[in-house]
Amino acid sequence: MGVYIRKSISVGPFRFNLSKSGVGISTGIKGFRIGMSPRGTYVHMGQGGLYYRVTIPHSGPRQPPRSVEWPFNPDATQPIRNPDPVVMHAIESAETTSIEDSSSADLVAEMNAKRKRIRFWPLALLGAGGLCITAAQFNAPRWVMITLGAIGLAATLAVAIWDQLRKTTVLMYELEPEIEDKLEQLQTAIKKLASCGGTWHVSAKGMVTDWKRNAGAGHLVSRRGIRIGTTTNPAYVKTNVATPSIPVGRQTLYFFPDKVLIFEPHGVGAVSYENLNVHASPTRFIESESVPRDATIVDYTWRFVNKKGGPDRRFNNNRRLPITLYEDISFASNSGLNELIQISRTGCGSDLRSAIAALSPAQSGW
Repeated sequence: MGVYIRKSISVGPFRFNLSKSGVGISTGIKGFRIGMSPRGTYVHMGQGGLYYRVTIPHSGPRQPPRSVEWPFNPDATQPIRNPDPVVMHAIESAETTSIEDSSSADLVAEMNAKRKRIRFWPLALLGAGGLCITAAQFNAPRWVMITLGAIGLAATLAVAIWDQLRKTTVLMYELEPEIEDKLEQLQTAIKKLASCGGTWHVSAKGMVTDWKRNAGAGHLVSRRGIRIGTTTNPAYVKTNVATPSIPVGRQTLYFFPDKVLIFEPHGVGAVSYENLNVHASPTRFIESESVPRDATIVDYTWRFVNKKGGPDRRFNNNRRLPITLYEDISFASNSGLNELIQISRTGCGSDLRSAIAALSPAQSGW
């Protein structure tokens, strides 16, 4: 399996092209395109196998390219009624916009500024609709109404494309073979996570005092099932490299070749691989839901246990519960990232940790 890298990506009517000399941009239609590249402005035209291209060089100098646990509260809207109150401690990151490495400050500032820009296409659509309504009130001819509607739709489409361009950040990567190999290891490790039968985001943990009423568990956790992505890029970002993602509550971690970008609806943060701490450890988990297909069951217990570990006969419908061996994977940084996920198969976390360590600037030579 090779690393997914494209030489060009499109944003609206514009195409960004990656070459050995740098990144260029072009626009046009089939048979005729104009563009700019590190070598200068060019015009490309032709069809049917006959093409003509002329380049206008830059006038100036050329610039270089730049513990056993109980699954507590699986559904946030239906908390479990527990006679033993447990104080849950949230596992969450700081505000996304405050999670930032100095090396990514300019990029994060650009992304956040662009994401805050207002979209004008709804206003253009309202204006076009208002113009048609006004024309109808004056009993305008049908051809006038059709013409105004077509012009309004065309203008709305043009404004929508303009909005997309204003809010989109383009990240083009040209990777050396050594970096491609390490990036492939990272993508393979995250695909292993995605292939697990169960993947969850853990948002809180709490100590248990009445273990007899909690299947003998020492902790309760609040968790929710997640779907790990392998190729989806974040909104308003165009890149030529596949970016695996892990959703962690209101935020989503996107793994780019040189850093992790943290996205949430109202902001973007960044953590370089050098400053990202990943820790993986096996954990024994009392599963009250269905056991994933690839999970290992190491023992059994009861929903309500007695002092000897057997079933407490005072409770009706006292279910026998499996104890599974899962893996916890934590992501942390000094800048405020603090997230925990859980997977149903052990061993995948160590692969992810090794792949991320290999991409650290100290190891990869970035």
